[in-house]
Amino acid sequence: MNILLVRLRLIGDVVFTTPVIRALRRHYPDARLTYVVEPSAAPILHGNPNLTDIIVIPRRRGLGRLADDLAIGRDLRRRHFDLAIDLHGGPRAAWLTWASGAPRRIGYVTAGRSWMYTDRVERAPDLGPRHAVENQWDLLTPLGIEAPAPGRDAVAMAPDAAAARRVDERLRLAGITSDHPLVIIHVSAGNPFRRWPEAHFVSLIAALVQRDPGRRIVITSGPSDAAAAARVVTEARRALGPLASALPETGEFDLVQLRALICRAAVYIGGDSGPAHIAATTETPIVALLGPTLAERSRPWRDDRWLSVTVDAGSLPCRPCNQRRCAPGDFRCLTGITPSQVAAAVERVLASRPVEAIAPPG
Repeated sequence: MNILLVRLRLIGDVVFTTPVIRALRRHYPDARLTYVVEPSAAPILHGNPNLTDIIVIPRRRGLGRLADDLAIGRDLRRRHFDLAIDLHGGPRAAWLTWASGAPRRIGYVTAGRSWMYTDRVERAPDLGPRHAVENQWDLLTPLGIEAPAPGRDAVAMAPDAAAARRVDERLRLAGITSDHPLVIIHVSAGNPFRRWPEAHFVSLIAALVQRDPGRRIVITSGPSDAAAAARVVTEARRALGPLASALPETGEFDLVQLRALICRAAVYIGGDSGPAHIAATTETPIVALLGPTLAERSRPWRDDRWLSVTVDAGSLPCRPCNQRRCAPGDFRCLTGITPSQVAAAVERVLASRPVEAIAPPG
């Protein structure tokens, strides 16, 4: 069996497909599994033991993309796939799935594109209280594969020894040793609907360090939010005063290094973004800040042995939302999550006590 998987963009969404990869390997142990992905999310798949091949395709616009896609389509057809599964559903992914020439092609029911598939699966509502992993798993239904379970079908990203050594060296140069409880705080997200206020991050950092000055805080962000991360660091150091050494300079980390860094941490804190789901591929405890998304859909998908806590603003008439326009205009699903709530969740996690999802007081 020669199987093609297509999932373009985003980092978290590609992480959510890794249980599907494992399930296909379990169901077809001798299959050749090839995955088509764009560059930004390709590091998630490198080293995955269940994949035979990874095809990283460029993401250009206009005539450049057209030329790329025609060449990629010809290459896919030459590989003679028996089965192609479109895990994305967008126009480009649908076209590549069809262009592969696989006699069996599975994809979501989508207006204008369903004809490209031989097997069509209804897509679950994006805002429904059902996890994104389960939604993508629906595409395995035509193959008779049983429903997923987080313990058996957790998200995955392969460790990288070279990245781990590089991270260890950078932490050493920053004066961080194994005696320092390491707290990773990711301050950016893919859109403003998932971005906790900078001032809240500053207050959280101050509270965590004042509680235990031996802690070391490492701030991470995506490239587009480097300026926001720098502002958080500057303001937090100002707030910490003589304790500012708890927030050392460590530089930026790529995705593979970020995973290695999280593996070293006592806890990871961040919003609903790709790095939070990378964190879910480790055993490190997670405190996830959920704004417009529901825990049922976006919680860390992994074995229950590894502690994960979700913190949100509770029930709001506008939550969940489609993240295109904030109806109240004040992003209350994010601003309503207070630093004290998050700090309390972190302290419980660091004390290794089981924690339920934390709602606002009152």
